[in-house]
Amino acid sequence: MAATRREVAEAAGVSVRTVSNVVNGFDHVAPATRERVLRVIHELEYQPSELARSLKVGRSGLIGLMLPELDTAYFAELTRAFVEGGAERGLTVVVDQTDGDRERELALLRRTAGGSLFDALALSPLALRAEDLEALAAGPLVFLGEDEFPGYDKVMIDNFQAAREAVEHLLAQGRRRIAAIGAERSHRAASSQRLAGYRAAIGAHADLGLPEIVEYVEGFRRPEGAAAMRRLLDSGERFDAIFCFSDALALGALRTLHEAGVSVPDEVAVVGWDDIEDGRFSIPSLTTVSPDKQWLAETALDRIVRRLAGEKLEPEVLVAPHRLVVRESAPGAPAAPTASGAPAAPTASGAPATPTASGAPATPATPTASGAPATPATPTASSAPATPATPTASSAPAAPTAPTTPPTPPAASPNPASPTPH
Repeated sequence: MAATRREVAEAAGVSVRTVSNVVNGFDHVAPATRERVLRVIHELEYQPSELARSLKVGRSGLIGLMLPELDTAYFAELTRAFVEGGAERGLTVVVDQTDGDRERELALLRRTAGGSLFDALALSPLALRAEDLEALAAGPLVFLGEDEFPGYDKVMIDNFQAAREAVEHLLAQGRRRIAAIGAERSHRAASSQRLAGYRAAIGAHADLGLPEIVEYVEGFRRPEGAAAMRRLLDSGERFDAIFCFSDALALGALRTLHEAGVSVPDEVAVVGWDDIEDGRFSIPSLTTVSPDKQWLAETALDRIVRRLAGEKLEPEVLVAPHRLVVRESAPGAPAAPTASGAPAAPTASGAPATPTASGAPATPATPTASGAPATPATPTASSAPATPATPTASSAPAAPTAPTTPPTPPAASPNPASPTPH
């Protein structure tokens, strides 16, 4: 026999009303109490009557999640965060895909008006306009993304700042010809802001004469990234790093670089955006901007629950945290650039060598007791330094041993190389 709400209350040591508040997603329940009640609900397999709850509170318990596409990893991971967060609040999240079509976006919005289907809607529109909302008395709405909808809550990512940080990371590694893949001629807010952040990072180092190399795309998918990378390679443009506006674009670009025989990150570093699971298992693993998807979902749901509970909230723009996750495709500590702005030539250990005036790495001289630099000992064939001659009592130098053949010095490093397909 199914457990009752009263049995849940007794097992959790709370009142029936408290259980109802938890089930209905009301916010004024202490976190520890909510967690205890939810645990008991799970243990007793309690199933609240959706029909009874709907009739009693005048709500369906359904929250709509409107996304432009569901078959991309970023939106799939965001959807999971919403569904799990909704369940924790006693809500059912219903997901629909609009393909960025304005009529489909409007149709979902109408189904929220007056609570005809959804109690509230979290939406990431591509075609919807602010004036579309004026004629609709929709329930609580929370917008996901960067477009402006005055008078409504908006949960977003600081695209400009995160993009700038990603490019600054590449610059800190000594990369000087950084290409951006992901600009869109439709001027969607997300890509426009990421492009602005890229340009701001480049412009902040005007003394280095850094070029802007921008490749446009029609969407943020793997084939677009692969095609954009191919265009860059075929153009003959020189570059030593790629900043992609999504991980899907970056994964497509990585595939093209691999097929062309270009080594990542030795010849070209790659940074993506989204921190999707695929990027953690790619070869090399992908350095990426990681927006906090869990925070995005939790924050949007909390605003919805508070509004459904009758709180009078002022509309807010809520900015999600982000971080740069450094992996194999763009690793390392900052490398000191040479005077020309190009990365110093790496030594055998991978550390930059200090160039001399001629460009060849200099070997520091060891001073003698008089302060004058002594002639450095010639290395043996085993690369171990030769034992210095011991001076005689008359201070005349002992006859030197026969020198071995010195190793060939490393060739001077060129400027940031244009990756050439092998």
